[in-house]
Amino acid sequence: MNPRTSILELRNLEVCYGKLRALNGINLQVHEGEVVALLGANGAGKTTALRAISGLLAPTSGDILYRGRSIAKRRPDLIVRDGIAHSPEERHIWPELSVRENLSLGAYCCSDRAVAAQRFESVLERFPRLRERLSQLAGLLSGGEQQMLAIGRALMSGPKLLLLDEPSLGLSPLMSQEVLGALRELCEQGITIVIVEQNVHSALFVASRAYVFETGRVVAENSAANILRDPDLLRTYLGA
Repeated sequence: MNPRTSILELRNLEVCYGKLRALNGINLQVHEGEVVALLGANGAGKTTALRAISGLLAPTSGDILYRGRSIAKRRPDLIVRDGIAHSPEERHIWPELSVRENLSLGAYCCSDRAVAAQRFESVLERFPRLRERLSQLAGLLSGGEQQMLAIGRALMSGPKLLLLDEPSLGLSPLMSQEVLGALRELCEQGITIVIVEQNVHSALFVASRAYVFETGRVVAENSAANILRDPDLLRTYLGA
């Protein structure tokens, strides 16, 4: 796999909430096989970018290219079928359904039962805690287990590109490290990841590159290592 092959590109992307412009001409590129972090303060536009990529928000102007093809006006369910999965902030699992049922619903677009079963087993191998709780209601899981379930549900669609919004939110440092560590392994298996994460150091621990957002614009882009070595950037835009 060529690590420089582009899987995702945002071109002059603008997204508005009514008269409020949340993204103002965003340009970014993600290559196959890498983890890219979107960093910035609350309200900077990071979550909006993920929601636009997954089709939950319609761009006002600009374009979103996935594997060289525009998906800016594509329906969310078709974007999932194309190979993009989105694990949103606050997880949004179905609390009154079991762990097994939540995972099974993640494979709604897969008509091949054998493939769905293979994905199911792969998720349980990745997150063995879920295997122990398959019959348990999802709402009774710990925060870390719910995050594993949300990621596992996204993986059930067989994504090539995984969008993660605040995967360590509300988790203990140990659980956060376990969840984020699993992302590196997913990347090694060929899944490209875009991660939004308030914990700057956690995000840069797992990412190879990062874009820094401020009020709907990209103000910096660099390798994770270089951003960590730039105290002015960390202090000015990331509060770190």
